[in-house]
Amino acid sequence: MFSRKLPKALCIGLTLAIAVNLLLVFCSKGTLQNLFTGGLHRELPVHVNERDGAVIKRLSHLEVELQDLKESMKLALRQQENVNNTLKRAKDEVRPVLKAMETKVNETKKHKTQMKLFPHSQLFRQWGEDLSEAQQKAAQDLFRKFGYNAYLSNQLPLNRTIPDTRDYRCLLKTYPSQLPSLSVILIFMNEALSIIQRAITSIINRTPSRWLKEIILVDDFSSNGELQEHLDEKIKLYNQKYPGLLKIIRHPERKGLAQARNTGWEAATADVVAILDAHIEVIAGITGAHHHTQLIFVFLVETAFHQVGQAGLKFLTSNDLPASASQIAGITGMNHHTWPHTGDFLSLLQVWQCGGKIEILPCSRIAHLERHHKPYALDLTPALRRNALRVAEIWMDEHKHMVYLAWNIPLQNSGIDFGDISSRMALREKLKCKTFDWYLKNVYPLLKPIHTIVGYGRCLEDACQDSSPLLLVAGRSWCPRCVGENNVYYHLTGEFYVGQLIAEASASDRCLTDPGNGEKPTLEPCSKAAKNGLHIHWDFKPGGAVINRDTKRCLEMEKDLWGSHMLVLQTCTTQVWEIQHTVRDWGQTNSQ
Repeated sequence: MFSRKLPKALCIGLTLAIAVNLLLVFCSKGTLQNLFTGGLHRELPVHVNERDGAVIKRLSHLEVELQDLKESMKLALRQQENVNNTLKRAKDEVRPVLKAMETKVNETKKHKTQMKLFPHSQLFRQWGEDLSEAQQKAAQDLFRKFGYNAYLSNQLPLNRTIPDTRDYRCLLKTYPSQLPSLSVILIFMNEALSIIQRAITSIINRTPSRWLKEIILVDDFSSNGELQEHLDEKIKLYNQKYPGLLKIIRHPERKGLAQARNTGWEAATADVVAILDAHIEVIAGITGAHHHTQLIFVFLVETAFHQVGQAGLKFLTSNDLPASASQIAGITGMNHHTWPHTGDFLSLLQVWQCGGKIEILPCSRIAHLERHHKPYALDLTPALRRNALRVAEIWMDEHKHMVYLAWNIPLQNSGIDFGDISSRMALREKLKCKTFDWYLKNVYPLLKPIHTIVGYGRCLEDACQDSSPLLLVAGRSWCPRCVGENNVYYHLTGEFYVGQLIAEASASDRCLTDPGNGEKPTLEPCSKAAKNGLHIHWDFKPGGAVINRDTKRCLEMEKDLWGSHMLVLQTCTTQVWEIQHTVRDWGQTNSQ
């Protein structure tokens, strides 16, 4: 703008200068000298004629205008110089940005043409389109190592913003200024360092400092090198800013999740203890827990990518109070001083049956990074099975058989050593804990124990070629539409349930049916099948035929045109069936 006005100003100035020179020609030298030496603003001499006086007045105005023009020109030049300098600085600043953008575009174009090295990897299904081959290899290696996208985690800021997924009513809640202090326990084994740092950072930044007393890291014998000195250095940096906030405890050998929880519990000093996985992020703060006697809080858990788990939880009161929970999650908090800890991390049944209570905090959200696989333990089934039987034997009384059925374990001679439970039984007696029947009636009324199952087994993907099949007929095994792992349960009432054992009243079990026409059996929701008259009742005993009570047709196997065996419904022949496990004194043949 100033560069356009500058030529115009110069033209005006030149015109004025010419006018002054012309005046000098027509005016007497003495008069002008007197004017300039005496000053234009003094009273005019008497001998000056009217014409000269007019010229002098005009010259006086021209002098003022010339001075104004001079100042304007100086200002315009300075402003033009400033504009030029600003443009130069802007160009200098923008140039590297543009160059970087151009480089990025070129790299992106180049990367898009790179070969996908791992087309079947779950990691690259919805991510990684712009990665080079070297980056793909690095990301896939970290994915195998940790079971999640550690490569992306290493690129993200530790204090990133994540959406507040809480109900709008949570934003209206207020909390008393006096609340219990909080210890947060982070349990880990071979996590990525950036994941642990992000968990720590989110806890600090999104939990009121007046409640947060300490963060205790429990390392269950990690072999990941960066979790040694590097992690110690990070902890020192945190403690420089927040003195004494972080502590770390390392197991000298692998002790497992339960013992890691115990270690953190025993080291905690606050009123409330929150025990979390290390691959989490606090979304909008761990809200303080009120002093309730023997109370455990289960924080609402969501993944970073999908809202799962308790997403459908409804607020039960106008005040949005915590909701009672019949189940316990892996992310929990409990009152430290009011719960009688006994050196073995408690189960949900122990909490409820021994006078405690479990509640879900709807306004406390923690994002949980779900692993695709657990690289540190490819098969946790043995440990989980052992723990399930231990809980069943201690707390479930006459309903413990449900656990054996659900895990496809024989009721007698299971071959699983669940350890000595005498001390736990003594504790239950000492605390005068309630029965499992009380738990069913008062805590989890939807859970309906099933006592009609008399035979059961596991259906695997390769069961049709397995040497220990679920059901056998003429040396061939049966796996009806088997996808993944399925159990089959035969009820004394005549139904064959296929699928996971779900003992909830609202569950939709699948039943083996004879449609009444055609030769193919089907699997249908039991209630729907019964309503539609699909004939779901069968007579069967081990070593005998499987006969539909209504149609009198038998479930048998025959070869198709390609030589494969398939299930059919037909007039009974000599084919008979076996099942893996039986309950009580169920007979061996139809004739017994």
